[in-house]
Amino acid sequence: MKLGCKTRRWAVTVAILGIAHLAPVSTHAADSLKWSKEKDSVDADISSWSLVQTLETISEATGWQVYLEPGTKKAVSTKFKERSKDRALDMLLGNLGRALLPGTNGGPPRLLVFRNKERDATQLIRARKRAKPNPDELIVRMKKGKSVDDVASKLGAKVLGKSDELNAGRLKFDNEEAAAKARETLQENPDVESTDPNFPVMDQPTLDSSATPSSGSLNLKPLKDGDPLIVGLIDTGVQKTGGAYDDFLLPGISVSASQTASNPAEPSHGTSMFEVLLKSIDAFSADGSTTPVKVLPVDVFGSGNATTFEVAEGIAQALKNGARIINLSLGSEGDTPILHEVIRQGTAAGAVFVASAGNTPTDAPTFPAGYPEVISVTAGDSPTSLAPYANYSEVNDAMAPGTARIQYGGNTWIVNGTSPAAAYFSGAVAVGVSSGQTAAQAAQSAQRTFPLPASARRAAP
Repeated sequence: MKLGCKTRRWAVTVAILGIAHLAPVSTHAADSLKWSKEKDSVDADISSWSLVQTLETISEATGWQVYLEPGTKKAVSTKFKERSKDRALDMLLGNLGRALLPGTNGGPPRLLVFRNKERDATQLIRARKRAKPNPDELIVRMKKGKSVDDVASKLGAKVLGKSDELNAGRLKFDNEEAAAKARETLQENPDVESTDPNFPVMDQPTLDSSATPSSGSLNLKPLKDGDPLIVGLIDTGVQKTGGAYDDFLLPGISVSASQTASNPAEPSHGTSMFEVLLKSIDAFSADGSTTPVKVLPVDVFGSGNATTFEVAEGIAQALKNGARIINLSLGSEGDTPILHEVIRQGTAAGAVFVASAGNTPTDAPTFPAGYPEVISVTAGDSPTSLAPYANYSEVNDAMAPGTARIQYGGNTWIVNGTSPAAAYFSGAVAVGVSSGQTAAQAAQSAQRTFPLPASARRAAP
């Protein structure tokens, strides 16, 4: 890999990218934390939450002001029922220090969580904002050997999509009330594993055309023989260009029920991320070297909008087809258990997941970037400067360049956002794996190459 000081690594990025500035799904139910203030009783069933997500949920449930020592991270995994609040906090926070203090001037109680001393808990953790799922939809997972078509027929629901890999379906009901009643009915159905909300995936950033003539080429050579290192690109479809990039592209997979041809006049979001990823590999590889990397494009958008159901199915398909690195330059405000589950299983099998943190300057995490198994990449304008549009959540793990120039159809297009930042990071991971590192080692190396500076952690307004 081309290494060196941090400033030089960003300079390499500027030069190469042209920057202007699976096993079956387990039977685990949805993660939950239920806090009864009246009964002083807490129930929890959490397989893998970040510390921030846990504290956000506690703040929402209790009304407490919660403060955390900045930089404190912990994966929370626990299960219990009917515990007192003190015992529940012990089990949720483990060996972290905590203090529950009375409110000041009639305000709410304050929970301080820290590694060292109480006074170090200065970061306010706000109550978790509830994202809005598609109100008339449910994701229904069936037990082995059972069919989602049967329950859909009995409930009068339309099946918008099915996943054989996940044994699940995306069901649409007449309205929100019908969906809510169906969920109650399905919870009593012994053939149903779980029911999950289905969240829309946020719109992708638009491309800006540039008058600059198209220029630049890849120095990489494709692998001729042997098994490739497959990077799964969960995105829109990827267009072929007839040039050198096509040599690194595997036949695509689509999991969307609606399909339409891409606009040939401009690059799709997936095409742009594919090019950024390859240029990243080029930047970190020796000049003229051969790379074993092949990119598997998985279209989860089709002709319309994606939801977390399609993203989960897209990941499952990528893993099934041998992807060891999964790039997710997309996100949703909602936490869908089936999506988290497929990522957990992929991580356990040795895959590395990289996701864009989001293009809204907020401290609220997006998903899948917010899951602890996923490397959340935000965007910078320089090695020490967070881009003004970029997410600054506590769960972020790395910061990579957020602007790239894309060559397509003889024109140059500029794409900005945490999407290209994630794709660039995934390329660095791919080079590490190609050089003999495990996927986990390569991810750690890429994080050292693109660390998250202190300036990328802002205080929430």
